[in-house]
Amino acid sequence: MHARSGRTVRDLRRENRTAVLRRLYFDGPMSRLALGPATGLSSGSVSNVVAELVAEGLVEEAGSVDSAGGRPRTLVRITPGSGFMIGVDIGETRIRIELFDLALTELARTERPLASSGPRTARYDVDLVVAHLREGVAEVLRTADVPAERLLGVGVGVPGIVARTPEDGAVVHGQTVGWNAVPLERLLREHVELPASVPYWIDNGAKTLGQAEMWFGAGRGARSAVVVLFGSGVGACVVTDPMGPGRALEWGHLTVRVRGRRCRCGSQGCLEAYAGAEALLERWREAGGRPPEGADEETALTAMLTAAYPAEAGTPPDATALAVLEETAEYLGAGFADLINLFQPERILVGGWAGLQLGTRFLETVTGYAREYALRYPASRTGIGLGTLGPEAVTVGAALLPLVDFFAQGGRRPEAEPTPPSPAWQTALRDRVSP
Repeated sequence: MHARSGRTVRDLRRENRTAVLRRLYFDGPMSRLALGPATGLSSGSVSNVVAELVAEGLVEEAGSVDSAGGRPRTLVRITPGSGFMIGVDIGETRIRIELFDLALTELARTERPLASSGPRTARYDVDLVVAHLREGVAEVLRTADVPAERLLGVGVGVPGIVARTPEDGAVVHGQTVGWNAVPLERLLREHVELPASVPYWIDNGAKTLGQAEMWFGAGRGARSAVVVLFGSGVGACVVTDPMGPGRALEWGHLTVRVRGRRCRCGSQGCLEAYAGAEALLERWREAGGRPPEGADEETALTAMLTAAYPAEAGTPPDATALAVLEETAEYLGAGFADLINLFQPERILVGGWAGLQLGTRFLETVTGYAREYALRYPASRTGIGLGTLGPEAVTVGAALLPLVDFFAQGGRRPEAEPTPPSPAWQTALRDRVSP
């Protein structure tokens, strides 16, 4: 049986389940009566869907609330332990792996450090990264005592552009880390001990950050936003549908100065060559600054900010560090202006460990430059602020990738499609040529 739109009854039931699950996830607990107007479904449809979800263990009762003159109404909510997700952030200095339940409660985490010295390509050795993931996934499942079969999926945020092929699944093109068409999904399936039914969702780290901030952070309520990620490098994600996936932008490789500084991607004049934490510290060192000997990037950037903006009253700022940071603020302002002119977003949100450190010090200055360089009308309609989920939001966003798909499937795990029988002629010809 088909509906007039071409959708089957099965499609409509899945969409109804998706609507109820999403509303309960973001606004629950709720009563069945409240779910009707919230989802646009009839009371009968809501009752049927909730009954199905309760029977499957995805939804549970969560107390009651008084009604005006009638019997108390029973509230229902998503059952936190009915599914689990793993989120992975392949970052600049470490790989972070976290296990969550459906309520996004962190059940276990582990971190695997990446080398802080030596060539960047050695730091991101693919075999080493895959080994870290194999060990880390096993560790968080063991720590939380969660069977691998109960995973909805593993989400992975990576540095670079993610393409997909039928043979290898997600393939990562990470030019700045020396990854040239790395078949990461295939490698994980071959080496990580998980059931074949557990899906991998691999995407750009800025995109996973954007997903998290739009669902639970500073992006909530916005119709459109650009979420920028500052770490060693610079990336961004543009979101035009608050509930849909964003689109990763290689914003850090926008040219801000013709024949400018050499970027780690190999080109010249990229924004990342001036505003990424790695480049920022390098410029401070070249100007005569002295980052702490042997310190990692996070510690060195903290030292630079402390030197430029001393906490103690009467302490003069380090003129060299301050000059480099002020120049960086103008480059960032120009980069924000490009985002405003190109996408006219309602908000620009700054995240990532370096972005949050920098933003608390000079976001107001950056915003001033952005409004100076951007067209007046879209600039007047764009708010610029910090993300609210902290420096580890990439991992949360990565864990949301399998959850987004789970909800889109109506709360059902993907099922293997039945293989149709081969045509008779194909079988006959195969038998004819068989030895």
